Parts: sequence; C-alpha cells; structure tokens
Amino acid sequence: MHHTDRTSTTRFPVPIDAALRSAGWLPGRWDIKQAEFWADALREHTSPAGHRHAVFPAAVEAWAEFGGLHITPTGPGRQIAPAVFHLDPLHGLHQARTLSDLGRALSTDLSPLGAEPATHSLLAIDTTGRVYALDHTGDWYLGPTIDQALAALISGTTPTRLTTAS
Repeated sequence: MHHTDRTSTTRFPVPIDAALRSAGWLPGRWDIKQAEFWADALREHTSPAGHRHAVFPAAVEAWAEFGGLHITPTGPGRQIAPAVFHLDPLHGLHQARTLSDLGRALSTDLSPLGAEPATHSLLAIDTTGRVYALDHTGDWYLGPTIDQALAALISGTTPTRLTTAS
C-alpha cells in the first residue's frame, strides 16, 4: 500500500467512511504522540503473573490513525448488529496474558486495539496487521487489515470464529 492511499477518497466504502468521519477520523489523521504514549503505558505494564504486552509497528500505526475514536455505526447491519466500539488500547491493559496466550496459539504477537463495551469484547491487532476480537464466547477473526476489520465491525459482518487448539 502506497502512503498516498491513506488520503484516497475511495479507501473505505461510503457508509464506513461516514461512520469513521462522524467519529472524528479524517484521511491523513496521524497522532503519533498519543500512539507513543499508549506504547509506553503498555510496555511499562506487567501482569501479576509476569506477562508483558507486545508493542510493534502495526499496532502503533493503527493507534496513530484510529486511536481515541468512539465509533457508533447507524443502520441495521448486514448479518449482525453493527458494533459500537472505542479504539483505545488501554482497554486491554490488564489482558496481557490473554493476548499472549492467543498470540502464541496463532504464532504471532498481539497488541490491544480497543473494546466493544456492550459485549466486553477486546479488539487486538497482530504484527502483520490482522485484527481479532476476544470475548467470553471465543476468539474471532475480523480481517487481514485494520481497514477491513473496521468495515466488518461497522457494517455488521459476521466475524470468523478462530478454532485454536488450547
């Protein structure tokens, strides 16, 4: 993906673009200071059992562009109700062990991305930019990129259940 694609008017489908813009996103949004604040907060945190957060470029880039947004989609949703979610990695501050366990199962590292408060679902991103949701019903794959994951959440597309041997 070329950097110029970030400001393309056709990056997101219209309803996705509208939901992101009403939450305060604009093409080219890039708050690296806030992203670095979150990176430091996560790096400094260790769970009681000694688990630490993974912080890597794909996560920092997602936080810089989308961090802090409260997204409240309008409309019925394609297959399931659209998710209302808050993109703030500190929602996952106390989930280092959960993220570490799933990351190990998927042979990658996971970093928190945000949460769906209504379902107590945690959103996470891996080192290649794939996005997941973790909740009491299981672990879900939302898409290969943050763009596709946001589109799935906003449009109410059913995510794919991960089947990982525990």
